[in-house]
Amino acid sequence: MKILVTGAAGFIGFHVSKNLVEKGHDVVGLDNINDYYDPKLKYDRLKVLGINGKKAKEFKTVVQSTLPDFSFSFIRLDLADREALPKLFSSQKFDIVCNLAAQAGVRYSLENPEAYIDSNVVGFLNILECCRHNAIEHLVYASSSSVYGLNEKIPFETSDSVDNPISLYAATKKSNELMAHTYSHLYGFATTGLRFFTVYGPWGRPDMAMFLFTDAIINDRPIKVFNNGNMERDFTYIDDITEGVVRIIEKKKNTDNGEKSAYKIYNIGNNSSVKLLDFISAIEQNIGKIAQRKMLPMQPGDVERTWANVDDLIKDYDYQPNTTIESGVSAFINWYKKYYHV
Repeated sequence: MKILVTGAAGFIGFHVSKNLVEKGHDVVGLDNINDYYDPKLKYDRLKVLGINGKKAKEFKTVVQSTLPDFSFSFIRLDLADREALPKLFSSQKFDIVCNLAAQAGVRYSLENPEAYIDSNVVGFLNILECCRHNAIEHLVYASSSSVYGLNEKIPFETSDSVDNPISLYAATKKSNELMAHTYSHLYGFATTGLRFFTVYGPWGRPDMAMFLFTDAIINDRPIKVFNNGNMERDFTYIDDITEGVVRIIEKKKNTDNGEKSAYKIYNIGNNSSVKLLDFISAIEQNIGKIAQRKMLPMQPGDVERTWANVDDLIKDYDYQPNTTIESGVSAFINWYKKYYHV
């Protein structure tokens, strides 16, 4: 299949692109490579995919991977570009679209709300319009566990109410689900939304807990522990996430039975909840150093606990998250030390 992966220079998009190509698919990666965090990490991910960094900096130019027998190409493009995006769809003739591009981060949405509307709402509308006009079979897209807001029922299920988001980031993700439902209903193409929980692993984002804690402990800086450590998260290793996303992409969606089968939402996580302090302890044990902990109150937009019920994903796609916290943390720290020459 020919597959467009947006956000291909990002954490999850990079891993999904690599996995798809290794399974024999023809992948075009798209990313605007913004400066939400150090772009060098994004270019280094692309380098692993065989993309020349200098060429990748040029907007609207398709760059081919230099790796032999590796069917990957990359284009730097903003989803908000209403002229260039339809031209890409028209010229490339994609079968499937996997939209992982978004302005991420709950706390940053308090500081720069415009970036979230431009990328997560306007950009997603442009993706839907391009899918509609180019006979795309299936759109798989990233939603977020943040849509559950202050939901106190554990574990979170997709049947739970998500009408009360507590951050603009969460609101944009809820809007994506509503927009996808509308397009599946009106135009008949399949859309599958994935509510990602806390993803971690090698090549992870520098603004996320795994990276922040590791970087601080190794460099003898205090770590910020919000809500005085009374937090739990459904930490999910990147390989488990990637395998789930790829299974959904590869399995042909049946849209013959109408809207119900054309539109679907899944939780994608580890099917368990881990105490934040236990997560920190696993990092400390792997590094061999005790963290200096700065205990802080809950931050605006944060929630105390997340836990994904992934029964539907197990039933429909045989999804099996099986990476333990211990092995996942170890893999990340080994990558961090190698990448940063620690």
